[in-house]
Amino acid sequence: MWLPLLLFGLFQPLLGYEINWEKLEKMARGKVELNRLKEVKAFVQEDIPLYHNLEMKHIPGADPELVLISSHYEELERIPLTEMKRNEINQLLSDLGFYKKESNDAPVPPEFQMAPAKTIKQETPVVEEGKVKEVEDNREEL
Repeated sequence: MWLPLLLFGLFQPLLGYEINWEKLEKMARGKVELNRLKEVKAFVQEDIPLYHNLEMKHIPGADPELVLISSHYEELERIPLTEMKRNEINQLLSDLGFYKKESNDAPVPPEFQMAPAKTIKQETPVVEEGKVKEVEDNREEL
């Protein structure tokens, strides 16, 4: 009798919001819009500064939302945070690929600089070593 209730309780956060991965392929940034809720407020004040590429935008009277944005600043999706607890929001951001630093001033590893954006094919041509050196030499002459 208790086992099904316990299992349901453990998997409840996973059932709370289903991520549409197809819609989020171009995601590069996110922002949280906040009202006054204790769990969300604690997340905003203590956890948001630790996340790379996540910023807070305060809109008075608005319900808190996580707004997922592409690298071209196109809105991809809005996820309501009103009913979520702090640990559920952190788990959601982790699932989405946001990098969380150990402290505010901790550096972000190079492989996470563009997180949560997916790997983008290199659009600029690779410059040969000799040509790069020529450009550097020209700069020194100026």
